[in-house]
Amino acid sequence: MLITVEPASGEAIYAQIVRQIKFAIADQTLRPGQLLPSVRQLSQQVTVNPNTVARAYQQLQADGIIETLRGQGVVVCKGALQACRKQRKQIVAQRIEGVLTEALHGGLSVQEIDQIVQQKLKSLDGNVATIGSSSDAVP
Repeated sequence: MLITVEPASGEAIYAQIVRQIKFAIADQTLRPGQLLPSVRQLSQQVTVNPNTVARAYQQLQADGIIETLRGQGVVVCKGALQACRKQRKQIVAQRIEGVLTEALHGGLSVQEIDQIVQQKLKSLDGNVATIGSSSDAVP
């Protein structure tokens, strides 16, 4: 599992971790019952303070996405797949709304925005890296 953080993105690092783990569950890179890296392992992987990863895990646990199993570690909850798929759609919709609002405030017409979106979708043609596309395995 490959998680990347961008400190300059304006989004809190722990929130980036939460989002990426939810997306990994939504696309079944992470499955219910699967162990996640320990706080220490993940903090070393993404080179952030362990408290940041702990905060992300606390948020995921509060959201009912992961749970701690004594003696085993942190695992994905059974009902996490459906919840993460729903949340993924909401997150993406909010981000798209922000970009569209910015474009409209910037003076672009609906037709110009539609042309840009169609052009970008065509150029991507489904060829984007996902969290699960790395050879890094989750322990």
